[in-house]
Amino acid sequence: MADSDALGDMSLRELQARLPGLLVFQSVAQHLNFARAADDLRVTPTAVSKAIKQLEAQMGIRLFNRNTRSTSLTEAGQRLYSNLRPALKQVSYSLESAASDTEHPSGLLRINTSFVAYATLIEPHLADFLASHPDIRFELSLDSTLVDIVESGFDAGIRLGHALQRDMIAAPLGPPQAMVAVASPDYTAANGRPSHPRDLLAHRCIRQRFSSHTRFFEWTFHVDGKPVVIDVDGPMVVDEMRVATTAAVNGIGIAYVFRRFVDSHIATGALEVVLERYSQPRVSFHVYYPSTRQMPGKLRAFIDYIRAANRQSP
Repeated sequence: MADSDALGDMSLRELQARLPGLLVFQSVAQHLNFARAADDLRVTPTAVSKAIKQLEAQMGIRLFNRNTRSTSLTEAGQRLYSNLRPALKQVSYSLESAASDTEHPSGLLRINTSFVAYATLIEPHLADFLASHPDIRFELSLDSTLVDIVESGFDAGIRLGHALQRDMIAAPLGPPQAMVAVASPDYTAANGRPSHPRDLLAHRCIRQRFSSHTRFFEWTFHVDGKPVVIDVDGPMVVDEMRVATTAAVNGIGIAYVFRRFVDSHIATGALEVVLERYSQPRVSFHVYYPSTRQMPGKLRAFIDYIRAANRQSP
């Protein structure tokens, strides 16, 4: 077979013969590493290499360029991967959906979220969730950017409600989050405390930028019943809220963060909330997943568990 597009003309018998090799190919193409694919499939690297060689021989094309240092897809391999991945994903979802009502959900659950959402909503409850569902394997991707969860192969994402992708089913996850400005006692002792949001224009502020965008994260406050955005400036720009928090603790300047994310620092006195009366009205994180797919049992179990755990959290 001279071209990967000819897969659509296969007989059922031919497809049955090649399906095991196609599953191995999909894993190698995803990882671009034979050892990682072997670990993912729970077989030996030798078995993976043998399956790829057999598939290439059956199809009459070379799928990978590989040497001792790297593995990459050939043009034909890339075309096959692009066509195969959505088809296999749909098969996977169909099988998982059929078993979604079983008492023992299983499989690999891939979640994409920000560190803030993970630290406040998932991490405190993850050990108990995995202990309650021993057949679920959990894969987490922490990313401050908005990725296409379908294109990237994630089962679900967690983001603020206003940042959700289109054509997604979404549900609120955890209590509303308040944004606050915080500074260390050393900073306020040396520079004073702002009494109005506009006073921030004269302070050293730690700005945050989404790494895939040029715009800065807006500092929004509630003044006289209306939202007011302050265009702050300062000595430092970061793309992670945990870095902004650490910088504020170290006295570099004022940070604008989720209150729940810095509660422990406030409790110990490492940080103080400033301008609390002007804090922005609360926003909520949402868990979201593709609306065109039925929810697999592993995802249903995760959403139900994490939502219930966060409703019970103080």
